[in-house]
Amino acid sequence: MSVYSKKEEEFIYPCVESSLEELVSKMELIRVVEERLLELFSEGKVFGTTHTCIGQEVCAVSVIGALNLQKDIVFSSHRCHGHFLMYSDNPTGLIAEIMGRQTGVCSGRGGSQHLCYRNFFSNGVQGGILPVATGTALAEKVRCSGVLTVCFLGDGTLGEGVVYEALNMASLWDVPILFVLEHNRYAQSTPTALTTAGSIEMRVKAFGIDCDRRAADDPQALGLHMAAVADRVRSGGRPFFQILDTYRLAAHSKGDDDRDPKEIENFRKHDPLSLLRKQIGKKRSDAIRKQVQFKVSEIIAQVEQEPFAIVDGDLEDELFRKVNASEISKSELRQNKGQSSELVVQNLNTTLHSLFEENESIFLVGEDVLDPYGGAFKVSRGLSSKFPERIITSPISEAGIVGLGCGMSMRGCRPILEIMFGDFLTLAADQIVNHLAKFHWMYNGQVNTPVVIRTPVGGGRGYGPTHSQCLEKMFLGIPGLVVVAISLRHNPGYLLRQAVLHDLRPVLFIEQKVLYPKKLHANPPDGFICKFHESEDHSLYPTWICSPVNGNAEMTIVTYGAMTEIVVEAMEKIFEEEELLIECVVPSQLAPLRIDPIQKSVQRTGRLLVVEEGTGPWGFGTQVVSSIVECFKDRFVPCGRVASCHLPIPNARSAEEQVLPNVMKVMEAIRNFAV
Repeated sequence: MSVYSKKEEEFIYPCVESSLEELVSKMELIRVVEERLLELFSEGKVFGTTHTCIGQEVCAVSVIGALNLQKDIVFSSHRCHGHFLMYSDNPTGLIAEIMGRQTGVCSGRGGSQHLCYRNFFSNGVQGGILPVATGTALAEKVRCSGVLTVCFLGDGTLGEGVVYEALNMASLWDVPILFVLEHNRYAQSTPTALTTAGSIEMRVKAFGIDCDRRAADDPQALGLHMAAVADRVRSGGRPFFQILDTYRLAAHSKGDDDRDPKEIENFRKHDPLSLLRKQIGKKRSDAIRKQVQFKVSEIIAQVEQEPFAIVDGDLEDELFRKVNASEISKSELRQNKGQSSELVVQNLNTTLHSLFEENESIFLVGEDVLDPYGGAFKVSRGLSSKFPERIITSPISEAGIVGLGCGMSMRGCRPILEIMFGDFLTLAADQIVNHLAKFHWMYNGQVNTPVVIRTPVGGGRGYGPTHSQCLEKMFLGIPGLVVVAISLRHNPGYLLRQAVLHDLRPVLFIEQKVLYPKKLHANPPDGFICKFHESEDHSLYPTWICSPVNGNAEMTIVTYGAMTEIVVEAMEKIFEEEELLIECVVPSQLAPLRIDPIQKSVQRTGRLLVVEEGTGPWGFGTQVVSSIVECFKDRFVPCGRVASCHLPIPNARSAEEQVLPNVMKVMEAIRNFAV
């Protein structure tokens, strides 16, 4: 599966050769930092929460010490301080981040659980980081870079289904990733025995992944072992699962500890750091600890003088500044027009073939995308025959697919993810909301995640309640996520090209499935003229506007996707029958919503009707209406909505027609509204 021809490099691990005193010093740094953080919290100087790894320091020292810190990638979870300190040697950045200062590694945006520094990433959502880590490992594999990805998790995380999606993918594709399970016997407050059935080792081995289990007590011995494991994964290109038995001596978070004090005290007697202190002698260990305490106290004193974190910019503006304006020029905007003889499915398929020919960083990941099947609606047909190394057919694992794409994008790839039905986006919601859309801002602009999620939505095909929904409204308000919808009036391929090549943000690309077999429309209806609104901010996704020739429209209708043709037909009929003139505004970018073309239209017409296929409450129409009301504070603007009934989509054709909007319903709304 090699795409790049870069030679593997020989890595060295200087940290493995550390003396016992050096290892004690590293463990003391973790211990002292976290002890002081707990003190600062009790003093009211730390906001929110912090999860310590007191007692588990050997895990961080031994595993991170076996890595090439200049190139290897590390993913961690909510209990990440030890991993971060060993990777970064940057206690100042960590403490400043947790104390909410601008000088923190994420400028105070991430806090204790959400850290980013070079190739180190942590997230507080349990299990969700595993498919992301698998994605980065896959990206490095196809480059033949020799870079290793390490992903830490806790034993409580084994209850998350996405863990097993990631293990399955890693094994299927021989991904060079090292999973490290820190088994501290508790899932927050609940003993692991009450949350995890059967054998952990057997769970892992069921995926064909080799597994090892040992105590995290001797940093020297464990460090040598982990170096050998790292070499094995790096050279062999196969995943490995390492279980480290350890114990958390402090509370789960701050002071929430309901464990038996006798149990804690018993494990405290076997605290690896305390035992190592005895090995090097009290005098030397005391000196090391005092030295570390002094250093950490100085850092805290320094950080307390730093300015507090603030939000000083808009995410969309920040991302837009990175767009190459030459690539979204007016000349290219005019290419938006589609050919009336071309079917939507052909248009999208041709565009995908062209994109793959132009850019080697583009990958397609999805279920059943290989030829001869070519995807459920044949949009991907022919790609796997022509570009076999970059078309990845995946298991039925929507969360895993999106997480994988997120990780790949973090390493410079441009993944296109095909989710078979939009209804299945619910299975990937965590990855979209808490990972893909959040990383850029949460990590203070240190990473981008330019992923395009293509998915067919909507009714009209008789697929019933779980395969016919328009659920995009669930994602319209997600910060950092762009939602784009095709229509017959926009060139779908043009929109897809903009999303794949020019947008640095993740894009949810909505394709209403009834459009696939239909021809594009480049010409306006009789008596109307059409144009594309060119936003002052050079939006990548234009808005189509259809206006009466005489310009005297009495109402603005806003719609998108497949509803566009229903609205256009209703406009024509209502003009013929009752001489009512309508102006239609069709944005291709649903979120973040560009309100200016809608506002300008309503300024002319004085009335607004929104038509959408999704259910009405809390949807696209609600947002458009509320935005217009806010725009015209000193003027009453009558507003209305047409949407599907607030029901799941039925299977029977007769019932489906009752639930979905149609031409007659739109015309009735226009008549009632125009009075």
